[in-house]
Amino acid sequence: MAERPGRDDDGQASGAGAWPARSQTAPAGHTGAVVADRFDRMTWWDTYGQAAALRELAGELGERHAHAADLLADVFLAAYRVGPRLRGHAEMDPSRLVNHRILGALLESPRFAELHRETAGDPYAAAMAVLAQSGALRRVLDDSRQAQEHGERAKEAGQRAEDAAATVSEALGRAADAGEEDGTVPDAAAEAVRRAADHAKTAAERAAQEARHALAAPLPGIAAAARSAVAQSAAAARQEAALMRAWGVGPGELERMPFGERARLAERLRAGRLARWAELIGRFRQMAAGERARKVENATGELIGVTLGDDLSRIVPSELAGLGLPELRAVFAARYAAGELMLYDSQGEQTTGRGAVIACVDTSHSMYEAGPGGITREAWSKACALALLDQARDAGRDFVGILFSAADKLRVFRFPAGRPAPPGRVLDLEFNDAGRARGDIVMLTDDDCGVTEEWMRGWNEAKRRLGFRVFGVAIGAPRVAAAGSVLEALCDNLRSVEDLTDVHAAADLFRVI
Repeated sequence: MAERPGRDDDGQASGAGAWPARSQTAPAGHTGAVVADRFDRMTWWDTYGQAAALRELAGELGERHAHAADLLADVFLAAYRVGPRLRGHAEMDPSRLVNHRILGALLESPRFAELHRETAGDPYAAAMAVLAQSGALRRVLDDSRQAQEHGERAKEAGQRAEDAAATVSEALGRAADAGEEDGTVPDAAAEAVRRAADHAKTAAERAAQEARHALAAPLPGIAAAARSAVAQSAAAARQEAALMRAWGVGPGELERMPFGERARLAERLRAGRLARWAELIGRFRQMAAGERARKVENATGELIGVTLGDDLSRIVPSELAGLGLPELRAVFAARYAAGELMLYDSQGEQTTGRGAVIACVDTSHSMYEAGPGGITREAWSKACALALLDQARDAGRDFVGILFSAADKLRVFRFPAGRPAPPGRVLDLEFNDAGRARGDIVMLTDDDCGVTEEWMRGWNEAKRRLGFRVFGVAIGAPRVAAAGSVLEALCDNLRSVEDLTDVHAAADLFRVI
């Protein structure tokens, strides 16, 4: 008969011939390499459900690789989580060790931080990052078959080790049931426990060996593939972000936009004719924003005389002399309170528009002619119009864009002040009694036309009644802005832009509108 072992203070078997303790099944390893909570996982599944391209990619990779779907989830979470962190190797399900190694290579890529700036907290951008890396992921998975096989064998060996541990537990139970009151057990039962323990030890060693092989198996070119994938993904994310910014779609608006709508918008902007001119559009918007920032109401301009008031920034120096004599300080204070100090009077550019900003953009055939840098007149004028839209919305004014090429070919886009202006929304333009007077009309064109005296009288009467101003920008055609031209007769303020690469040629337009 064999003696039953005792136990130490920690409940562990003790003694030279100690029995193995009853084994409990080891917890299952994690199938996800990136540490994530259930809310992150919910975000992934919600995004996955909305993105057909992700589902198609998962289906394609899943036909050749058993755990491709888990890999895509990890790549998404690495891009989406603010502080992505990998689990330790020992925490992983052995069959996912290859995924763990791929994620490690991606996170260690020098350009991952650049990518992460565009994708952190943004499910759409994170999904696009996964898709942008699809080519590299295919290659790495195809080249990692040996490591994947070791991982699968490690998982199978681990399962056998768990089964063997369960057998040990059952043998211990039977030995305990067969034991005598003095603590001894039959030799046959003791031998059964020893055999089960030896088998469990061998199975565990085999599982550990296969796991080591899975970690050591070569993944040819994984570092280079990871660098390429992250670089390509970062470039795609940066380009799309720049495209959205160029078209005036801010991060807050993007976050509120449903996934499908955002995907359609991105595709539309990428495929649009003006997609090539995103940089030009962005430069215009930045320039217009800069002009708004430095525009001051009643700005100082040409000195025209002296007036009375209380603006100390324009006070005549002789008035300051009174502050030097104690007995005159009370007089100075009284005149200041009454607004009777002598001030320099000046005249500068004044901002008088309060009504709608109306941009009339010529889209006739001649506007498609490419100029310096390959920029067309149409691209230049529409970039200017988009900057005017920003100008109007910043000032709380309605904006109307009118694209014209002939009398019967007009397209009208209206963006009322105080209402959201989702990209692509097209509204009809109608002037009604609720419309504000004193608006600004900007005509961007490379040509002029003939008008009758009767038409001019009606035009001037409308200007008088509604109080609007007319600005003209002759694009790539100086003669259109020449003295005596129709555009000169129509406009109160006219400029000519000959260099289509110089967005600052129209900078003053944004100071006075």
